[in-house]
Amino acid sequence: MNTRVSVAELFSRDEIRELTEPSDSQGGWAVASTWAVIGATFAGVAVSWKYLPGWGKLLVCAAALAILAGRQLALAILMHDASHSSLFKNKWLNDHIVDWACAKPIWNDLHKYRAHHMRHHAKTSTVDDPDMSLVTGYPTTKKSLARKFLRDISGVTGLKFSLGRVLMDAEVLKWTVANDKTWLPREGRQWYDYPRVLLKNSRGAIITNAALFGALWAAGHPKLYLLWPLAYLTPFPLFIRIRSMAEHAGMETSNSALTNTRTTKAGWFARAFVAPIRVNYHMEHHLMASVPYFKLPKMHQLLRERGYAPEPPTYRQVMNLLSKKSGKVDSTQTAIQKS
Repeated sequence: MNTRVSVAELFSRDEIRELTEPSDSQGGWAVASTWAVIGATFAGVAVSWKYLPGWGKLLVCAAALAILAGRQLALAILMHDASHSSLFKNKWLNDHIVDWACAKPIWNDLHKYRAHHMRHHAKTSTVDDPDMSLVTGYPTTKKSLARKFLRDISGVTGLKFSLGRVLMDAEVLKWTVANDKTWLPREGRQWYDYPRVLLKNSRGAIITNAALFGALWAAGHPKLYLLWPLAYLTPFPLFIRIRSMAEHAGMETSNSALTNTRTTKAGWFARAFVAPIRVNYHMEHHLMASVPYFKLPKMHQLLRERGYAPEPPTYRQVMNLLSKKSGKVDSTQTAIQKS
């Protein structure tokens, strides 16, 4: 099915109305629970630290980095949902609270992201898709995928991303969340323009991270803040890569979300690290981006019952598919009933 499908062909008017109704309480719960896990992680490390031997401290720090990176991805998904105005009913909550509570603590910007992401939805899987660089080159070999994962978990990817973010905030590079580099014109700019605009564009990240550091300082554990940037530099890029691969890598180039986007089965472990806030229901999201996260499972079930969505693969199955360099991936997500 290569033509763009209309949601009116898939759902009744009443179903569309019910599926697209956001909830301030559900949005508030998603934001609050994400930060509650972040706070509990810092507290767990602080409380257990003095009772642990050296190897135990290393183990608890590794666990904390993974948990914090998973919640950093959750903050990114909450920003993503707010960019579609589906997280809260209230526009101010979507546009301002989420920007400061979710986007800026992970060095992002809701409004810049929204403009970028709308182009991704309009041009999904085409040469004009601004996110294509995130999923090109698949399928690949297992060795190549292992090298990518090693660069992520070792901090190489995170350091490159952070340098790119500095250059984007200094307006040397065009802003993006993908891997493309577009240099901006420098004519008429003086050297002092760069630090000035860098400070202007980064101030939200500086303020929110200073607030997080201040809270940990007030709690008597300022050193714990180091876990936050370390999580951002190490597991976070790995989790982003896996999430991006599962969503679009190896899918058909088409105008239909039924064939150019993949939904993935996510158990509790996947939801904790690579698929928070129901982001694994990505085909459903591309079919109707205004559906809030907590209604995506119901939408998926309706599609399954009507024969438009097959049993989704697990993240492990997707990684296996995308690391078998033998030509075009034979995606289970694109199987549509032909009878």
